[in-house]
Amino acid sequence: VQLQASGGGLVQAGGFLRLSCASPRRTSSNNGMAWFRQAPGKEREFVAAISWNGGSTNYADSVKGRFTISRDRAKNILYLQMNNLKPDDSAVYYCAAGYRSTLATIENAMNYWGKGTQVTVSS
Repeated sequence: VQLQASGGGLVQAGGFLRLSCASPRRTSSNNGMAWFRQAPGKEREFVAAISWNGGSTNYADSVKGRFTISRDRAKNILYLQMNNLKPDDSAVYYCAAGYRSTLATIENAMNYWGKGTQVTVSS
C-alpha cells in the first residue's frame, strides 16, 4: 500500500472530521492528488482534488463550502477537512495520487490509491 488514509470515524450530523493521507514522496510530491468516496451500493465518486503545489482545487458540488482539501508537501500529507457533515457523507473515503501535476478528478487519472477510511455520520 503506497498511500495510507486515516482520520475517519463516527460523528453526528453537523459535526466535523479531518482526514489525512500519508504518502511516500516518490508517489505524490509532484502530483495532483484527490479524495474519492464510496457509499454502500453506490459507485465510487469524486470528492475533491488539489494540484501538485496546492495552487488549484476542485470540489464536487455536494461538498462545496463544507469540505476543504489541502496538502503539506514538506510532510507529504494530504488533508480533507470536512465540516457540517451530513448523513449522505457517510462512505469509505479514499485518497489517490494522479499521474500528472495538475488537477485530476476522475479515477482513470489516478496512479496510486490508498486503503480507505470509514466515515459514518449519524442523523
